[in-house]
Amino acid sequence: MLPREEIATAKIPGGDTLTLVSHGRDHIIMLGRNELMGTRMQYSEEQLAVLTLERLEKPAPRMLIGGYGMGFTFRAALANLPEGGSVTVAEVVPEILEWAEGPLSHITGDCLKDPRGEVILADVAALVDDAIDGTTAPYDAILMDVDNGPDGIVRDGNERLYTRTGIARMRDALNPGGLIAIWSAADDHKFTRRLMDAGLDVKVETVRARPNNKGPRHTIWFARKR
Repeated sequence: MLPREEIATAKIPGGDTLTLVSHGRDHIIMLGRNELMGTRMQYSEEQLAVLTLERLEKPAPRMLIGGYGMGFTFRAALANLPEGGSVTVAEVVPEILEWAEGPLSHITGDCLKDPRGEVILADVAALVDDAIDGTTAPYDAILMDVDNGPDGIVRDGNERLYTRTGIARMRDALNPGGLIAIWSAADDHKFTRRLMDAGLDVKVETVRARPNNKGPRHTIWFARKR
């Protein structure tokens, strides 16, 4: 059995530690003993971007992604982005980008140099606030992959993103017809209700972690602003 080898660690703002490990040809980002993401199970994170773009009815969409991670959602967004579109990623851990350009460069490719995208070291909530107060333009889609879902908080303080207030602020940062898309390791009926109570039209999709229809089932909420 192949051992896991620690490559690097990084502190999340708030105190917890992420660990990047290798396992044979695969790489995994761990939080304690829990796997947050890995190169063997990336399909559902890619589908977060692919399915969002399929549902958008906007030319040249302006997109915001909360969390870079291993870049699966970011790269899928760039690969499927209509002409004139743009993608902004908010990431709070600087080492994540160092890993992307270092031990994970073989999967990163040239995405960090793509002029259609940018990665900003910031809390995604701050970029949402900027769109609300007019510092930046509103978004056509806000994609959230900063935790394991509304009930699987990775970083202290992210709970506010999934509250009624947090949902309302994301809604208000969207153009009419825009989408909030949220990835989760598990379904959460109470959260579905919370999205609906915010006046959003909600669809829930279940997506496998691997493209061969194997691996865990993950949940993606698509909530459209009327």
